[in-house]
Amino acid sequence: MDAWIICPFFLQGGRYTINNIHYVADTDSLVRAGDTEFSKDAVFGYKASDLREWVEEKTGGRIPASSVASVSIQLLRQEGPSAVCEHLCSLPKGSTCIVNAASERDIAVFAAGMIQAEMKGKRFLCNTAASFVSARIGIKPKPPISPDNLFLDRTKSGGLIVVGSFVRKTTKQIEDLKSQLGHIIKCIEVSVDKLSMQSSEVRQQEISHAAEIADFFLRLGRDTLLMTSRELIKGKTPSESLEINFKVSSALVEIVRRINTRPRYILAKGGITSSDLATKALEARRANVVGQALPGVPLWELGPESRHPGIPYIVFPGNVGDSDALATVVQMWSYTPTRRHSTKDLLINAEKGGYAVGAFNVYNLEGVEAVVAAAESEKSPAILQVHPGALKVGGHPLIACCISAAERASVPITVHFDHGSSQQELLEALEMGFNSAMVDGSHLSFKDNISFTKYISTLAHSRNMIVEAELGRLSGTEDDLTVEEYEARLTDINQAKEFIDETGIDALAVCIGNVHGTYPGSGPNLRLDLLKELHTLASKERVVLVLHGASGLSRELIKECVDRGVRKFNVNTEVRNAYLESLRKTNKDLVHIMTSAKEAMQAVVAEKMRLFGSSGKA
Repeated sequence: MDAWIICPFFLQGGRYTINNIHYVADTDSLVRAGDTEFSKDAVFGYKASDLREWVEEKTGGRIPASSVASVSIQLLRQEGPSAVCEHLCSLPKGSTCIVNAASERDIAVFAAGMIQAEMKGKRFLCNTAASFVSARIGIKPKPPISPDNLFLDRTKSGGLIVVGSFVRKTTKQIEDLKSQLGHIIKCIEVSVDKLSMQSSEVRQQEISHAAEIADFFLRLGRDTLLMTSRELIKGKTPSESLEINFKVSSALVEIVRRINTRPRYILAKGGITSSDLATKALEARRANVVGQALPGVPLWELGPESRHPGIPYIVFPGNVGDSDALATVVQMWSYTPTRRHSTKDLLINAEKGGYAVGAFNVYNLEGVEAVVAAAESEKSPAILQVHPGALKVGGHPLIACCISAAERASVPITVHFDHGSSQQELLEALEMGFNSAMVDGSHLSFKDNISFTKYISTLAHSRNMIVEAELGRLSGTEDDLTVEEYEARLTDINQAKEFIDETGIDALAVCIGNVHGTYPGSGPNLRLDLLKELHTLASKERVVLVLHGASGLSRELIKECVDRGVRKFNVNTEVRNAYLESLRKTNKDLVHIMTSAKEAMQAVVAEKMRLFGSSGKA
């Protein structure tokens, strides 16, 4: 080694060296490093701001300040790389040299000069910040990387933010994070006192509790902040303080190691914290540096040997960024649905693409999960549909389950209220969070149906909900509601235009010989000619067609209906039958029953999506 190079310049971290004095940016002023909180660290503290004196201090006088050389900003800016090369080549072997720098151009000039010296055979040991590394290998600044750049699925598990740094800047950043994003993150604070000063039993209880809660929140998809309590506990000596730091750091490692759920991403705050979590908790041996989450905040992808191969790992130094920097990164990487999918968009896309979307009646968690799982595996849009009979039993929890599942799905899914036939139930449904509703006035006279549907349609549109309505009447039974065959009537093409114009509906449920429930032994007898006429009319009116009673229709009939303009099929009976049939199997436990039921329904739903042509359209 010809010389030891010390270059702590780090623009993104607010670190500057001017006239051999190292400064730390604090808002709009520069503070001597020896006067900052970082210099007061119980283990790694120092007094000197002059880097020559700092070298003497840290080497215990082995290298006196008077022997430390330096590269000045004046030399960098006025004489350039060749002068840097000449200066480095003139240093006595084994010298120590500090580098002054206050801009990225300064550090680029120094790096170029050092390369020239290396080409002449000189070899240097470099103790530097990150700015020197990028300058030395010629990496140009890149804009911050977002989850979208990595094609990250934001809708699954939550992100894990781990904070171990005790510096004041980090504490302020945590406060801003909780203030700005407290509504979307879950905070778990572990006690430094319990981790480092109490009995082994107390320590293990704290670790176990934190790991269990964190795993639970991550599974729910909630971004989770795991942080050490903010009291700073010091030992009587630097070695005791180092032992306390080790106990806290190792506890964070153990907590993260016990979390079984793969987080959507991991952010580690603090130098020791980020290093230990990557190598010890996540067992990473290598990582790909893909860019920055923020200037000065590296973003890695962990290697294939790690516990979570390819996971985005944000290395956030404890002393980097302003007070809202942490909140900025977490917000960028968070999953906060800003826009729920619209049933109207699903149906318009189906009209443009010449396929139909399945609307599947659901009654419980297994049914909801079956539809979502099928939609995700088929990459298909879908509609979770709730009948008044199901709502009467399942209530608000059923709707909440549907809405949550739709929002978290990786494909477009909406929630629809089916066959609302009374004003009271429809008014209640408008307040429950449905994306769309069917106003069923088919039991009324034509004029009364128009009046009833128009009233609800106006209210629904004011809430950005779309409305489906039925003209004509289907026979059959659905959820204990029966319409006798003699009460059934086909959609009247002559009434359809007036009905659409007067009510302002978005989707028309047609009656062309289809029925609810099971078709008669002779099979379905659909008026496809009428369907074609209705589609011609509906297209002019920018209304889509819906066909109830898709269960029991042959593959050929479904294709003909799609070709003639059906864009939404209601499916209930076949999915229900699959559920009931699964219950006849011998299962040892309720969990097995639920799993079997979900799998049985999922298979039926997936097959329908393929028949409707919606597979691959999400």
